Amino acid sequence: MKKIMYLVCTAIMLAVAPSAKAQFVVTDPANLASGILNSANEIVQTSSTVSNVVKNFKEVEKVYKQGKEYYDKLKAVSNLVKDARKVQQTVLLVGDVSEMYVQNFGKMMNDPNFSAQELTAISNGYSALLNESTELLKELKQIVSATSLSLNDKERMDIIDRVYKEVKEYHSLVRYYTTKNISVSYLRAKKQNNTHQVLELYGTANQKYW
Repeated sequence: MKKIMYLVCTAIMLAVAPSAKAQFVVTDPANLASGILNSANEIVQTSSTVSNVVKNFKEVEKVYKQGKEYYDKLKAVSNLVKDARKVQQTVLLVGDVSEMYVQNFGKMMNDPNFSAQELTAISNGYSALLNESTELLKELKQIVSATSLSLNDKERMDIIDRVYKEVKEYHSLVRYYTTKNISVSYLRAKKQNNTHQVLELYGTANQKYW
């Protein structure tokens, strides 16, 4: 966690620098978790292998759209057994992290207040956070799908609770990271008396945090 915080803080600094007991009733959790996990992993791999930031994001966006069906299917499942809800919530949080990355970074790509170098740093920050989330999802998938593990119900649920808590922390960190970067753009635009452009690009919902 300390390593990821360092990576995130480094990316923000660059930006501000001057110029298996639990089961789903209807849906197989292992399959949906695999879909979201594979999609998120591909996004992370693409982010680390494509050097051009514009080409990078187009590939990331394509991978996200291809995997979004798993995310949408899981969001639609409502009749879950009680102890499966936290599993669903955990997987959805990872899907949310991917969604925040794609939607917000897509807007940042069209933001004149960021340089190409800063966009690369921001993209790397998103990728690092998503990578840590997917690692936790891998652990969760093993607990949900494995039948040979010598764990009782309480031990399984303790692990699920821990993973959920850690993924939720990363989810919150991605929200903070996004807001922090948008605030950089807003402050730069304010110096140029051009804040309306930032508000039109990102919306006004989180303006109080800028």
